[in-house]
Amino acid sequence: MIPILSLIIWLPAVAALFIAVVPRTMVRLIQFLALAAGAGSAFLSLRVFAEGFVNHEALDKFQWVEAIPWLESLGIQYKVGVDGLSLSMMLLTGLVSFAALWMSLSIDKRQKEYFVLCLLAITGVYGVFASIDLFFFVIFYELASIPMYFLVGIWGSDKIGSGRPIYRERAATKLLLYLQLGGGLVLLGILGLYFASGAHTFDLQVLLSSHLSGPHQKVLFLVFFIGFAIEAGLVPLHTWLPEGHSSAPTPLSMLLAGVLLKMGGYGIMRFCLQLTPAASAAFLPAFAIMGAVNVLYGGLCALRQSDVKVMIAYSSVSHMGMFYLGIGCFAAAAPFNSYGVLGAHFQLFSHGVITALLFAVAGAVYNKTHSRDLRAWGGLGARTPYYTFFYVLAAMGSLGLPGMTGFWAEFMALFGTWGSQNWWLAVLAVPGLLITTMFLLRSVQYGFFGPLNPDHLNVKDADWWELVAFALLAFAAIFCGIIPRVLTDPALVIIRPMLGVGP
Repeated sequence: MIPILSLIIWLPAVAALFIAVVPRTMVRLIQFLALAAGAGSAFLSLRVFAEGFVNHEALDKFQWVEAIPWLESLGIQYKVGVDGLSLSMMLLTGLVSFAALWMSLSIDKRQKEYFVLCLLAITGVYGVFASIDLFFFVIFYELASIPMYFLVGIWGSDKIGSGRPIYRERAATKLLLYLQLGGGLVLLGILGLYFASGAHTFDLQVLLSSHLSGPHQKVLFLVFFIGFAIEAGLVPLHTWLPEGHSSAPTPLSMLLAGVLLKMGGYGIMRFCLQLTPAASAAFLPAFAIMGAVNVLYGGLCALRQSDVKVMIAYSSVSHMGMFYLGIGCFAAAAPFNSYGVLGAHFQLFSHGVITALLFAVAGAVYNKTHSRDLRAWGGLGARTPYYTFFYVLAAMGSLGLPGMTGFWAEFMALFGTWGSQNWWLAVLAVPGLLITTMFLLRSVQYGFFGPLNPDHLNVKDADWWELVAFALLAFAAIFCGIIPRVLTDPALVIIRPMLGVGP
């Protein structure tokens, strides 16, 4: 049998090794190797997703499992597989990583080092979503996080205009410290799980069948939740996110918002909901309050921004609030618990593709105008119809336009919240949706309509290679918005048993 998951995971890393020995002057070859690896992994992840959707009834258990013994005395092995929780995350990583690598064609300095680090980070993200052995989960988690420090610090940009200045070196350091703190808590929780379970193994399949005591579950839940919530932008643990996202180069902003945030959300669903269900039922309704705080706080912060990348970064904080509202329905009565948790899972994919598209268009416009201030763009729609179309499309998806993925994610999360004991949180979150509409429509108005800024009379529209990345992400957001069952059917197979709901 072809080890398809290992090919998906390690193809970018192999390409990084080849690029490391290629002379730095051979830029075209470096770009080709990176794009080929990204395309190969993306195509294989699409194939896995298609096969998984066709046979989604089997996704309540891990499929395509590959296992290689490593340190058997410690219960460590290289073991990967995909189930209903991770299937869409593998597809999301393929789409966003390939689009980010494609947008990386605009990187014009130290391309060799850039692509090596970027490909290693992509390998880490794939590995996080496919790992069954929790020791390797930590290894991949760190591999996804550490290269971000160098990518932001070297290839990032400073924000000097209106508001508080943000410097890339400081942003990179803060990003690394926060992600390492989160990763350290996750490692601590995994070690606690290793001993508390009594199984003395890192095999997730074995640990899922173990029975942890109530106190153990509560302690492990808190450790895992805080560790992953740092990665997933929970207020007040989010402060690294606006600085890191806004300072990062455009392709890295796409990766950070598109897939790294989702590692945190996926970790909460995998470790908290699956491994500590009793503690999740006790604690998550209270933590759902933080979801409403995220929606409102992130939206209000985004509303006052004129820097487009900072605005999108704060919008990520707001949109991740819907994820926390959704998982807060874990203890609700059926079917509202299924709707809420499914909405949270759907939001991970939806926010990934839509926010990656927003960052892609905003970064491309920045490269042409050399300005991140929406007020300085001024009427670009008259000169750049392609940029305008895709930015407006992404904005509509982000504010929840029916027919796009954002609508279903928000609808299911709010529907589940309304049917739970925390129905009043849905009422609080609705003004956050209105705020989201305000800051997104304001960005469209300031940036692309109205009088054209005389400084931008000669600004060129999107290049053909940029349109490839835009179209790929836009198609995913629309296709899965029109036919949401491609995401919901595989996820429900594992979410319902997780909640104790019949098929």
